[in-house]
Amino acid sequence: MIRLADIWPIADVETYKLHFARWNQESQPLEVWARDRREWQGWQEYRPARNEFNRPFIFALIQFYHETDSWLFGGVYRVVDRLPERYVIELTDQGQGFRGRLKIGSTYRQRATRVNFENHYDDLEVQEIFREPYSGRAFPGFEDIDLSFEELEALVRNDRADWKAALASVKGIYLLTDTTTGKRYVGSAYGDEGIWSRWSSYISSGHGGNAELRALATDPSLEYCRRSFRFALLEYRSNRTPDEVIIGRENFWKRILLTRGEHGLNRN
Repeated sequence: MIRLADIWPIADVETYKLHFARWNQESQPLEVWARDRREWQGWQEYRPARNEFNRPFIFALIQFYHETDSWLFGGVYRVVDRLPERYVIELTDQGQGFRGRLKIGSTYRQRATRVNFENHYDDLEVQEIFREPYSGRAFPGFEDIDLSFEELEALVRNDRADWKAALASVKGIYLLTDTTTGKRYVGSAYGDEGIWSRWSSYISSGHGGNAELRALATDPSLEYCRRSFRFALLEYRSNRTPDEVIIGRENFWKRILLTRGEHGLNRN
């Protein structure tokens, strides 16, 4: 085992608070990190009723939620001021080369997310160091695609090459599920539009031009979409597949999954 202390000796750990950033009932911090660094910084600026960031520095870890007991290093921040409604912070150069690249193991599961660093520093294990800062998980293969809206958003915003190359090369039929209502929508990508292009249109608008989804995606910030929408690929076919075959398979899935009418989000 290689511990964090073995590669990064920190003498004054008592001056740090350790932030175990986890799902906040709305967003996964790993996807927040991947899509928008400024939004991620806001997770350090948030001040609860108690003054929990009561030390000079914040050592931020991001829950790597695809794997058990894994965390991604998200930077060291200095607390500049403690206003009643928020913290004023600035990103330091400490561990700059590790930011978004260093994956750390910790079995911490207690409720508190902002804890004293010295109580955990010696137990943090180095699991992996990525070649480049994390920008989304690797493409898992066509048969294992199950994405939240915010994970897809991070992949699209980062123009993740492996996902783009794979999904742009195929036509197909997909399932969009609204996890808040339980209703589902079956859609397809054909013509010159691969799955990547079709799904990217949802990230820009929230609804992809679909009437029933348009009624749900009314918030310009797309918060409802991030909270509720999930994408899965039902079928994929070569780009040489005739469009009428794709449309036929789309109608098949609409019928099988009952996505027309009161049980779903398809109008036709």
